[in-house]
Amino acid sequence: MAAGAELTHPFTIVESDFNNDNSSEVSEVKDVIVSDNTEELPQTVNGKPPRHLSVVRHSLGTDALMPPSELVDVELLDSNTYDDLGSHVPLCLHLLEAKGALPAMDSCHGVNEVKSPTDLISSYTPIFRSGSCAEKGPKPYMEDEHICVDDLPQYLSDVSGFSSSAAFYGVFDGHGGTDASSFVKNNILNFIVESSCFPACMEKAIKSAFLKADYAFADDSSLDISSGTTALTAFICGRKLIVANAGDCRAVLGKRGKAIEMSKDHKPNYASEKQRIEKLGGAIYDGYLNGQLSVSRALGDWHMKGPKGCSCPLSAEPELQETWLTEEDEFLIIACDGLWDVMSSQCAVTMARKELMLHNDPQRCSREVVREALKRNTCDNLTVVVVCFSQDPPPRIEIVPGRVRRSISAEGLNLLKGVLEGN
Repeated sequence: MAAGAELTHPFTIVESDFNNDNSSEVSEVKDVIVSDNTEELPQTVNGKPPRHLSVVRHSLGTDALMPPSELVDVELLDSNTYDDLGSHVPLCLHLLEAKGALPAMDSCHGVNEVKSPTDLISSYTPIFRSGSCAEKGPKPYMEDEHICVDDLPQYLSDVSGFSSSAAFYGVFDGHGGTDASSFVKNNILNFIVESSCFPACMEKAIKSAFLKADYAFADDSSLDISSGTTALTAFICGRKLIVANAGDCRAVLGKRGKAIEMSKDHKPNYASEKQRIEKLGGAIYDGYLNGQLSVSRALGDWHMKGPKGCSCPLSAEPELQETWLTEEDEFLIIACDGLWDVMSSQCAVTMARKELMLHNDPQRCSREVVREALKRNTCDNLTVVVVCFSQDPPPRIEIVPGRVRRSISAEGLNLLKGVLEGN
């Protein structure tokens, strides 16, 4: 990003607490709509839209309000009439949502992750297709697991509630055996869709599913509950992408060749995690939680946790990030730390994009990324999932050469003039 730019983030970090009180916000919008004095209403500067969403939703452009004769009957509004609203979209946003003409904003928290009203009314619809590759690498056995579901409504044929296309992906990096990673892979999606919050509040459903999976694993006497796993899931419904992460797996969005990290690694010595660990009585020795584990969040590992429901330094609670996909979002890479130990996020996106431009095959792309990580001497298991959002390969990025402006000083101009006149 250029220095001094004040752009809003392309995604939202969903915090642990949720706020259902949007009444003041709706009231403010209502007051703007019914006001007869347009001079008192907030205006944009120099015809440019406000920078922040709260301003966008509560402000007007330089146009005057529509007269009563031109007001739109929201009851009759459909998705094909959005573009006709023009600059009045911000005013009608909440009314459209209330009548079902727009995707409903999440009622489970007060943060609106949409960058602008035009994001909501975009006709863009992603298409999901994926490929994956898993190798044990230099380790004697494989402890990673992963799941890819490109058509979630078909996969969950007995569960209704999807109004658009949906997909689900996950990677699970096990340690101390495969019991934890296999259990979480086989059950995490069920815990999500069985939640009372599904599908109305996906964030709560996903977060509670991680904790339920952790508790259910502890209750299974047939499994070794001292084994553990990190977990990263990507849930996509329509254009909305929600990434949940507990551990050091990582999700990276490829946006026209630029890497956008959609998760944060949970390492014990990272500032925020270190503060949480020490506050709960834990300690970090040489980068390891209590001298035993190289991650600060994981499912399982019950020999390091206290009784169910109590806070402990090793947490199974995921951190969530979400965004609305646009035409610029080309693919998503999710992978275990075996890849990220030897490759940066930008390097992975650059390589994946190059591969997709050549053959447009996410399966082959993931295989090539794994092969490159092996060449770089990774020391861990490798699991890579590549999810494409279009049937077409990424387009070639054309770099338009800038105009070079040349100038000459007055002294140089006189010198040149003298030379020409002398000839």
